[in-house]
Amino acid sequence: MSAKQSKKKAKAKKGAGENQSKTISQNRKARHRYEITDELECGIVLIGSEVKSLREGHVSLDEAYVRVIKDELWLVGADIAAYRQASFWNHEPKRHRKLLVHRREFEKIAVQTTEKGLTIIPLRLFLTSRGLVKLIIGVGRGKKLHDKRQSKKDADAKRQISREMRERRK
Repeated sequence: MSAKQSKKKAKAKKGAGENQSKTISQNRKARHRYEITDELECGIVLIGSEVKSLREGHVSLDEAYVRVIKDELWLVGADIAAYRQASFWNHEPKRHRKLLVHRREFEKIAVQTTEKGLTIIPLRLFLTSRGLVKLIIGVGRGKKLHDKRQSKKDADAKRQISREMRERRK
């Protein structure tokens, strides 16, 4: 193999790894409780002990939501546990955290949430390959009980169909 070919392979491997991310926490209940219409990736302002706690996976997004306060997005109710080794430099676990989005994206979401019944929910918190913490938020409308039942029926039907297809292939 020539030197050029090996360099190309090394670049291809390096480029493929750049888009990888590690999921820290996921709000599984959100897709069950809400009908997600739009998703957006945004940054989050954190302090050092919060990042270290996140890397250990000590976070809960279950009761969290996003609010628009003074033309900014804020994550409210996310519980990032205190980092043990931080001692008195530790952070407050349930403090409000500022989200970083582009102005156009913010305006688009702000207009959508002024509609009746739309909410901004955090869906997934992850680390990028560069070590940045990102949050995927979704704009959704709360599902009614009959909507949840229909979603469950659809999922069961899909599962049954895939099971039957696997049986036929054997």
